[in-house]
Amino acid sequence: MQGRSSPPMGGFTDAWLQSGKRFSNSVEHLCNSVMAANRAMLPDGDSDDGRQPADSPEVTYSKAEWSFEHSDDGDGAVSVGDRIRFSKPLTEAEVGVFADASGDTNRLHLDDEFAEGTRFGRRIAHGTLVSGLISAALARLPGLTIYLSQDLQFLGPVDIGETVTAICEVVEDLGDGRYRLTTVVEDEDGETVIDGEAIVLIDDLPGEDA
Repeated sequence: MQGRSSPPMGGFTDAWLQSGKRFSNSVEHLCNSVMAANRAMLPDGDSDDGRQPADSPEVTYSKAEWSFEHSDDGDGAVSVGDRIRFSKPLTEAEVGVFADASGDTNRLHLDDEFAEGTRFGRRIAHGTLVSGLISAALARLPGLTIYLSQDLQFLGPVDIGETVTAICEVVEDLGDGRYRLTTVVEDEDGETVIDGEAIVLIDDLPGEDA
């Protein structure tokens, strides 16, 4: 990506991978609280901040600068092989709101002068904010998606203002409405910055027949 600084990759990569050890059942609690607004139903018509009700699926709303693709067999049900792609920019304003909402006010994300002295040489987006796109993608599966677990490995930083893409694919039907998915986030250059795996429970939407 033009204009993007490139930090030394040797010790940087080792340190980043060491700090990005896999963990379960912790990230989703914060992700879910922050992304809850993204799953709220809105009245018909545009809101002041550009949010619009999505025609489908009914659980989510959308914005003009967001993009969403769902590859499936067309039967309207979740099955192995289904693939979700969700892309959005991570704006300056969102980084500030996330810092307040989560309490993660690390100056690496908020203070240019401070961040210039770090290994990154610039401010970067919160890793958990980036991983929140996985929750946004999963919310766009047919039905009502409920997180059961999420494992993540952080592989690289994301610049503030960059558009990132979450890609989730159903790889196993575990029965009783539970599914295992691969969960990846890519930056604008198509490089994987987060890799992981999730298990979700898919319920019928309220009011739907069982």
